[in-house]
Amino acid sequence: MPEVPNDTDSRTPNELERRSEGPAERSLNFIEQIVEDDLAAGKNWGRVHTRFPPEPNGYLHIGHAKSICLNFGLADKYGGKTNLRFDDTNPVTEDTEYVESIKADVRWLGFEWENEFYASDYFDQLYEFAEKLIQKGLAYVDDSTSEEIAAQKGTPTEPGKESPYRNRSVDENLDLFRRMKAGEFADGAKVLRAKIDMAAPNMHFRDPIMYRIKHAHHHRTGDKWCIYPMYDFAHGQSDSIERITHSLCTLEFEVHRPLYDWYIEKLEIFPSRQIEFARLNLTYTVMSKRKLLQLVNEGHVRGWDDPRMPTIAGIRRRGYTPASIREFADRIGIAKRDNLIDVGLLEFCIREELNKTTTRVMAVVDSRPIKVVITNYPEGQIEELSIENNPEDPESGHRNVPFSSELYIEREDFLENPPKKYFRLSPGGMVRLKGAYIIKCEEVVKNDAGEVVELRCTYIPESRSGSDTSGLKVQGTIHWVSVAHAQEAEVRLYDRLLTSEDPSAEDRDFKEFINPNSLEIVRAFIEPSLKTAQVGERFQFMRKGYFCVDPDSTADQLVFNRTVTLKDTWAKEKKKS
Repeated sequence: MPEVPNDTDSRTPNELERRSEGPAERSLNFIEQIVEDDLAAGKNWGRVHTRFPPEPNGYLHIGHAKSICLNFGLADKYGGKTNLRFDDTNPVTEDTEYVESIKADVRWLGFEWENEFYASDYFDQLYEFAEKLIQKGLAYVDDSTSEEIAAQKGTPTEPGKESPYRNRSVDENLDLFRRMKAGEFADGAKVLRAKIDMAAPNMHFRDPIMYRIKHAHHHRTGDKWCIYPMYDFAHGQSDSIERITHSLCTLEFEVHRPLYDWYIEKLEIFPSRQIEFARLNLTYTVMSKRKLLQLVNEGHVRGWDDPRMPTIAGIRRRGYTPASIREFADRIGIAKRDNLIDVGLLEFCIREELNKTTTRVMAVVDSRPIKVVITNYPEGQIEELSIENNPEDPESGHRNVPFSSELYIEREDFLENPPKKYFRLSPGGMVRLKGAYIIKCEEVVKNDAGEVVELRCTYIPESRSGSDTSGLKVQGTIHWVSVAHAQEAEVRLYDRLLTSEDPSAEDRDFKEFINPNSLEIVRAFIEPSLKTAQVGERFQFMRKGYFCVDPDSTADQLVFNRTVTLKDTWAKEKKKS
């Protein structure tokens, strides 16, 4: 048992996005107001103690990140503490792998817990609580099957029916419960139920199950126990044992709150307070652990940390930063009702940060680039052009990028028969090479299949960026890499995994909306400065988007993940369709 401690927002994403300049003052959300009222009233000895209680049966996702930021942020604001407690009451689905991943995710987001606890820490005390309720005549052992118990519950408009085992004596219930603990009965043979009111309007009050028999190995307690408490019984009592002052849950637990309070009242223990807030629902995303597990197990993604997954591990691998996730959580705020948040706001938050912090580099992301040969450039000459690392950060400095007579450009930056207002390269047309010179396309070279493979161009020596005296004005600027110096890399272009804006609302299997184009793998040619890039390092590929180095990278082959495009191209495509 741990030592006793002694010491909304309903705006739309567009409205929230406009809060992009500075730490503007905001009014208290409804949870902060509750906390301040409690502190003003002298409740809980002036303490604020929260907890984050995940079940270790999967990886955390972006919805959990909101809860993490809320619980830890609230405690931090009011000088309080936060416990990390693992709700490990179901040994069949839980694993140490998930425990370690959860701890890593919380720390990656920038938070550190005061205490690390497990619901299994309290199994002995929870068992004593259960016996106490039996002795009070408030719990009984039921031999009914799960189907029979479900039928007894009734419906929201019809009262339930009492179990034939409901009026067993206290002594008989104690004897049976102790024998359940001793392992005398098979799984499903008996359960322990609270004895409340089978006619209660709240279905959770209709004699809920407190304990079930489950002969399974537990990741921490081994084979000590063969009965395990249900969530509704373990949750409030664990909060009480830890002296949690404000137990923050998502809205689906609002109807559970009366039962939470009932257990605390009847057991006469510390009255933790449960408060509900809206869960995070994100467009083009599913948050259900069951559905995420399907995606992993059925091979629709490459694992829990696939960059298309909404898991914190996947988001981290894709290149998102802890600061961008915390900013996103702050912008969406805390609401009392569920709503659907545009994933574009999450992408906005990472773009805002990476625009200020990443180095701009040249990368020709094209498996079939076009070679540009500058025919009047001195043969064999190599120039080291000084390129600004980040115009948003004056302190970021410059780096040298080699320039030669043979360059690669992306195929989409040339059209043989361009439409009006096409400002990239075309026969007889001129463009500026980023950070270098203005060139003019003089000749188009094709292979036997009629495909353009090379452009013969001339350059204007007086047009060098930073010292241009040519007097020429061109409207197009394209990026490039020197053929002789380019490094090859693999680039993974990730897009949204699902094509439905709200797949959970669709009357179809969510997997029918899996985007077949959510991942495109292409070859790229990158400037030599990237050769020493480290796993997790982030860059802006000029004109393409933001990318980070993937853990699959090796000394011989760098792999880059696209974190996000420079602009919201998805919204544009959706508008077209």
